[in-house]
Amino acid sequence: MFRHSTRTFAVSLCALAAVAPAVPALALAPAGGPPSPAPHTAARALRAQTLADLATGMKGEAYAYAAYSLFAAEADRQGLPAVGKLFRSTAQTELNEHLREAATLAGTVGTNAANLRQAINGETYEHQVMYRRFASQARADGDLAAAELFTEIAADEGRHRDAYRTALTAVTTGHGTIPAPPTAKTVSVPAGLPKVKATRTRTNLDTAMHGEALAHAKYMLYAAQARRTGNPALARLFEGTAGVELHEHFAGEAVLAGLVRTTKANLSKAITGEHNEATTLYPGFASRATAVGDTAAATYFRDTAADEAKHSAAFQQALNQLR
Repeated sequence: MFRHSTRTFAVSLCALAAVAPAVPALALAPAGGPPSPAPHTAARALRAQTLADLATGMKGEAYAYAAYSLFAAEADRQGLPAVGKLFRSTAQTELNEHLREAATLAGTVGTNAANLRQAINGETYEHQVMYRRFASQARADGDLAAAELFTEIAADEGRHRDAYRTALTAVTTGHGTIPAPPTAKTVSVPAGLPKVKATRTRTNLDTAMHGEALAHAKYMLYAAQARRTGNPALARLFEGTAGVELHEHFAGEAVLAGLVRTTKANLSKAITGEHNEATTLYPGFASRATAVGDTAAATYFRDTAADEAKHSAAFQQALNQLR
């Protein structure tokens, strides 16, 4: 996965709760099946710093999944199917193992109503504050394409919020219906240089991409919970919105940010990120968790660091073969 941004997210959607929820957490998915609920006693006991470190980990894992998926598509376009397969398999590990395990430890997923409230809070912030500010700043800096995209996404997030509000009423009162899911307008992301000029716009694009990637991942977890509890309509709403966040919002931002380059450059970037995760970030998290007695989290951080070292080595081998 990539080096995590040090910027603090104010978006509640894009951060885990600093305190443990009073609802069931999400357990790891059995092979080939949906996630199942599990006791969240570990989440209750976790210290605030450990929860914050899990939040950072989830954000990075979600972003790695989204970016590696785009890198895989570029490798395919360059006639490098083996590299595309490597990126895709690594992306799946980041999302379906690392992120899910962190979500379980942190007690990220609750009841359908609790999940909807979290989603509403995040979408409200993005609609009313974050994307409007990003659009204003991009316009002031002369990055008009970014300003337009941020404005469009702000409007989308408002619609997502309204749909989730309607769904929450249906879930909590038994009256009304769950809205139909939105359909993503999939954006193709070819290799290319950044299409913005201001450092501030680039920073805001990075913040936005991390947020959209995490929103996609969390909504897919919420969808699994909705389906498990017998609410397929709510599951479809979460899944459809997750698709918009990833295939439309993240992808559109990735185009402007110049996220995807040549496969050699993409591999080099991935190697740097994975090496940092393996040698610095996750070992540091493990040490902190060990010091406060959060042993399950410490084990997770150490295991994830070992995985990231393997990813770095695999990417390095693939890059060596292209030289």
